[in-house]
Amino acid sequence: MLKSLSLDRRTAFDIANVVAGLGLLLSPWYLGFAAETAAAGNAWIIGAAMTLIALAAHRLEEWANAALGLWAAIAPWVLGFATLAAAMWVHVIAGLIVAILAGFSLWSGDDRPYSTA
Repeated sequence: MLKSLSLDRRTAFDIANVVAGLGLLLSPWYLGFAAETAAAGNAWIIGAAMTLIALAAHRLEEWANAALGLWAAIAPWVLGFATLAAAMWVHVIAGLIVAILAGFSLWSGDDRPYSTA
């Protein structure tokens, strides 16, 4: 079942995921690492994917955002740009925000059974 795309019905998690995704997407320009191929390319691809998935608002968005968030957090070391402080920190911070919010959303979802205790 699809959620509404209107802002008045958008959850706080979706808004935070959009903001984090856009922050990562735009970071190569405003943090000055657009010339670094691995760091900028990863920021553009993962940031765009995080943003689009949050805007699509499918039920599986939490799983996809959890995976993208974890990838963004470890990408600086996997792709070899951990020495670029600005690129490394924006990936880690945006990635952890999205992964933690996705995990919390999955944990507190409506499809969990109610406690009988």
